[in-house]
Amino acid sequence: MTFQLRVYVPPHPLIKHWLGVARSETTPTPLFRSAMTELGRWLTYEAAREWLPIMETTVQTPLTECPATFVNPEVPVVVVPILRAGLALLEGAQSVLPLASVYHLGLVRDEKTLEPSCYLNRLPAQFKEQTRILISEPMLATGGSIMAAMAELTSRGADPSLIRIISIVAAPPALQKLSIAYPALNIYTATIDEVVNEHGFIVPGLGDAGDRTFGTE
Repeated sequence: MTFQLRVYVPPHPLIKHWLGVARSETTPTPLFRSAMTELGRWLTYEAAREWLPIMETTVQTPLTECPATFVNPEVPVVVVPILRAGLALLEGAQSVLPLASVYHLGLVRDEKTLEPSCYLNRLPAQFKEQTRILISEPMLATGGSIMAAMAELTSRGADPSLIRIISIVAAPPALQKLSIAYPALNIYTATIDEVVNEHGFIVPGLGDAGDRTFGTE
């Protein structure tokens, strides 16, 4: 079977609204955090469509028995926020996936070489078969961090076809790398910006998502 990377930009008006709030340089930190939470919520909602494992059964209504569909609790669902900025989307993602396990992965980028290094890895030694994994990474810019994260996940048995990535802004360099290495992936992003500058920032982007979320510089 031949796979091709799929990138979804949902046309939901709430996603567009909160993206505008997040982009504005005049947005204060508390409101920026709210925007990131809302974007995490709605992007996760979109990513969960036809992805969450389901089971068919029946229930008894007050009047009669009828068919019912539930999320299958026996199939693991995992959220992996890429620290720091991925934490900004976590609350929103958890509101959609409240029973998901959360495994933290900390990556920091060298500002000169733009190469990532790992400072925290709480991933399990091995993921169970059929595990659904949602990665929260607000900015897919040069692709260094997300490629490092994917390498860690797949080395532990994660199936790329069952992985969903949510991001706020994605750019061609990261998408091209993912397309070549992991064509079975599905990505849900609020927008795609075409330019990554010499400092590794997406333009127009929204600045440093981690600093803006946590009020640091």
